[in-house]
Amino acid sequence: MDADSFLDAVEQSKATPLSRLASNNLLVALTDADLEVPVVLRVAANSENAARNTFHEWAESETNDEVREAFEHVAAQEDEHYERVVSEMDDTDFDPVDGGAMHSYLRGRDDTVERLAAGLVGRGLVSVRSHTQIVSFFVNEADETRANLFRDLKRETQEEIDLGLELLDDVCADDEDWQRAQMVAEYVIQLAYDDYADSLRGMGLDPKPVC
Repeated sequence: MDADSFLDAVEQSKATPLSRLASNNLLVALTDADLEVPVVLRVAANSENAARNTFHEWAESETNDEVREAFEHVAAQEDEHYERVVSEMDDTDFDPVDGGAMHSYLRGRDDTVERLAAGLVGRGLVSVRSHTQIVSFFVNEADETRANLFRDLKRETQEEIDLGLELLDDVCADDEDWQRAQMVAEYVIQLAYDDYADSLRGMGLDPKPVC
């Protein structure tokens, strides 16, 4: 296996959850159906805050020098993402929430392969879909400035996925490494989907699309 076949395998295995996470119900789930600009920005800021904290933790503990530098880069980028989102908020007393099921799982990974696969690829695939929905939200709000902000964040998150794939090609020594990488990347996607589905069900909504 290589990075391309790994990504194909993950996307094929989790095609249904990824498709549903790409629906406009995602923001309904993330905001508890409160689709107002301040709420969407708060949700986005909390997500960026959790991501930056995860990558700062990994940058401090990673033993592979090249990967540690990558985590430092991503942590700095997520710091910038957080600050850019917060700068759009009117809430001067905003206190970000940290954690969540996905980031709790990520912070429990201490293996380089698993961190790259779960944190950069699995989380990235989920995050790109979140950013897409937030872009659409601000387009519908006729707020092109904020739509462009989240287009930037989406593009840079895609670059994080690409970085993760490149590094996995370097650090995966055999099929067992690739299988472990696939397992944790898929698990992160499933965690995100389960949170999404549970949130919708809690509001009496079906996470499955109506055909």
